[in-house]
Amino acid sequence: MSDPQGKARQWQFDWKLLVFAGVFLPLLIGLGLWQLDRAGQKQQMLDQWQQDAAVLAWPELAAQGLDSGRPMTLTGMYGDHSWLLDNRTRDGIPGYEVLTAFHPLEGPPVLVNRGWIQAPRTREQLPVFDTPEGIFSLAGRLSDYPQPPVLGEQPMAKHGWPRRVQSLPREVALKEIPGLPDSVVRLADSDQPGALRADWTPDLMGPQTHYGYAAQWFALALALTILTVVASYRKTGANNDNDNG
Repeated sequence: MSDPQGKARQWQFDWKLLVFAGVFLPLLIGLGLWQLDRAGQKQQMLDQWQQDAAVLAWPELAAQGLDSGRPMTLTGMYGDHSWLLDNRTRDGIPGYEVLTAFHPLEGPPVLVNRGWIQAPRTREQLPVFDTPEGIFSLAGRLSDYPQPPVLGEQPMAKHGWPRRVQSLPREVALKEIPGLPDSVVRLADSDQPGALRADWTPDLMGPQTHYGYAAQWFALALALTILTVVASYRKTGANNDNDNG
């Protein structure tokens, strides 16, 4: 390699640069391979969920254990028990998430998170919402019970529905509705029967996202390799004092 003035350019060993590249290049490649592995695992999990949905009914799924994020379709009716999960905001507006008991035609009951509703002006008032009657088919995803860390848990009303809560551990809900599984169902969208504002942030990273992350890590590894080669050829020793290239 030579410059416009005819001065030779050659590879010059720079141990600091090579050590830097030697440390970070395997790291970047390893992160890319890890994301590819995660994408494969996620795709396998989604395929298994689709297979289960085709052959297993709700009673069998509830009996074998429920995975957070699994898509679900249930047919049944809403019950009379509703909890208002406090301190939930949308667009800076205070409100509640409404969790209502749902009784499938077969299998154990389950709590359904119907989405968000705006809070009234005063704390003495509770929001008013309708619960549809009849038999419906609901689509949603399994989610964990809402147990956020709170500094001061407010006492829950002993009588009457709905009840305002700061969190809702499963053991608390079990006292009112025996047989609840270890997950709740978040409605898929606001078009589901009984839904309020159900515009959830996606809580399941799909395989495509992992593939995108893998591509980013591999691109960084390629960029590091190219920059290391270019920088090594630019360091040509004493002759580069007058070299602007």
